[in-house]
Amino acid sequence: MAEVNLGSKHLRGNLERGVLTVTLDRPERRNACTLEMYHGIKRAAVLAEKDPAIDVLVITGTGDVFCPGGDMTGQPTEDADGEADRWDLVPFSQLERCPKTVVCAVNGLCQAGGLNMVLMSDVAVASDRAAFRAPELLRGIADCWLSARLAAHVGVARAKYLLFAAPTISAAEASAMGLVARVVPHAEFDRGVAETIEQIRRTAPRARTSVKRDVNRNLPRIDLGMFTDSLASAEVAEGFAAFIEKRTPHWRP
Repeated sequence: MAEVNLGSKHLRGNLERGVLTVTLDRPERRNACTLEMYHGIKRAAVLAEKDPAIDVLVITGTGDVFCPGGDMTGQPTEDADGEADRWDLVPFSQLERCPKTVVCAVNGLCQAGGLNMVLMSDVAVASDRAAFRAPELLRGIADCWLSARLAAHVGVARAKYLLFAAPTISAAEASAMGLVARVVPHAEFDRGVAETIEQIRRTAPRARTSVKRDVNRNLPRIDLGMFTDSLASAEVAEGFAAFIEKRTPHWRP
């Protein structure tokens, strides 16, 4: 096994026999992603694309959390230039464009940016302890990746419910909806992920890349302008303030 430097102290990269595994490891913040972490995940997708010896990229987390999304505390944590580079740093579209097979191994709580990574991956394997949520509208955020990809997985009616009501759903519910491909008992999670990767790697990698491109061909475009406009809104200011102050947001009609 070889270590891979992804440019963040909160990411562990390991390359073993053609599988590049990225582990989110920031337990003190429940694996909330800094911009530098997001950039490191994007970097892993680029490395996987460029290295002909890599055919599978795995993203997972530590402890009982996969990824709750980006860090909302506003506290500086690493050296990424958030003002100049923030949308170039996020990995979501890069994961979808990556010609290699991207597997999300969802070991626990998955929401917001973590859910985006699941939606932009190819195969998601979840622990039966995992839980999923799309809380962006509770913060006033019009998330372009969720709106463009969630319906393709679960259908329009369920997508609107998950987005508008922001419920937390179990791994079993996520599987029934089509949000994840497989759910395994938590005690057998590592074995279940390894077994899934082994099954994937029995198929021809070049043909797999072609099929991925074809399946993704008709997906809706990502409306980044909608997202950036929402971040400058009064609703986002109120949503973030309510989150920090642990209260219900006060929305204006």
